[in-house]
Amino acid sequence: MSDAALNPPAAQLRSKSTGRSKQKLLRLLLNIIVIAFLLGWLVPIVALFLSSVRPQADTATSGWWMAILRPDLSLANYGLALDQLRIAGSLGTSLAIAIPTTVLTVILSVIGAYALVRMKFAGRTALSLLLVALLVTPPQITLVPLLKLYNMVGLSGSIPGIWLYQVGFTLPFGVFLLRGFIASIPVELYESANLDGASELKTFTAIVLPLARPIMASLGIMAFLWSWNDLLIPLLFMGGSAMAAPITVNLAGLVAQTTQGQGPLMAATFLSVLIPLFLIISMQRYFVRGILGGAVKG
Repeated sequence: MSDAALNPPAAQLRSKSTGRSKQKLLRLLLNIIVIAFLLGWLVPIVALFLSSVRPQADTATSGWWMAILRPDLSLANYGLALDQLRIAGSLGTSLAIAIPTTVLTVILSVIGAYALVRMKFAGRTALSLLLVALLVTPPQITLVPLLKLYNMVGLSGSIPGIWLYQVGFTLPFGVFLLRGFIASIPVELYESANLDGASELKTFTAIVLPLARPIMASLGIMAFLWSWNDLLIPLLFMGGSAMAAPITVNLAGLVAQTTQGQGPLMAATFLSVLIPLFLIISMQRYFVRGILGGAVKG
């Protein structure tokens, strides 16, 4: 073996060293960007929580960061929010709206997507184009006609009326998202199920549903967040109802008329953020896997 093979030229060594340095620099830059995004996401939540546990006098005279330097924390604001601002009832109403909306959206979306991918029927192409068209249809143009219809059939001021509205306008996106994933499932799996004598229902429950769990979880997270954070629809369709207003409607009213100060309002706001925050953190891996799975076709 030659000496050149045993002792690489100095130029090659410098090139490898430069390549490793660039990789380290890029990795460092990526870490800095990720940390910056993480701080930009966490700081408002931390500020909201610290503001909710500070006395009203401190909140009015200094910034939230002073709670770290001079900690004087109390849960009294949460007691006021739950007692006088009736946040518990609002949280219950929001859950009564968001949970059924999420479940119905996921179930109907996966059934509709499977039908469009696997079942051949007249008008399937036209229905697919209609779903795409509904994705860009502004829901606001349907508010007045649906309000009149709800008043006629007695759904105005009721939670089922909000279910129908939110599910109806989330369903096109759900079917569109799940259809891409179900279309990417290898045809050989369906053929094997047919050879084993499995019915369409058995194929759907034994093959499609287990494989589609991550993307169904992703759709469920998005549907829950959209329903939970919705202000306009509950405000219009639950007007005059004897039930406690959803949390978004309650907070919007408290911003303008609360006489308790910022502390209870901050506590109520943090409680409204806590449930979606827990959902996102606990199901983050399913969300990422589901979105990536829906983006891959083959």
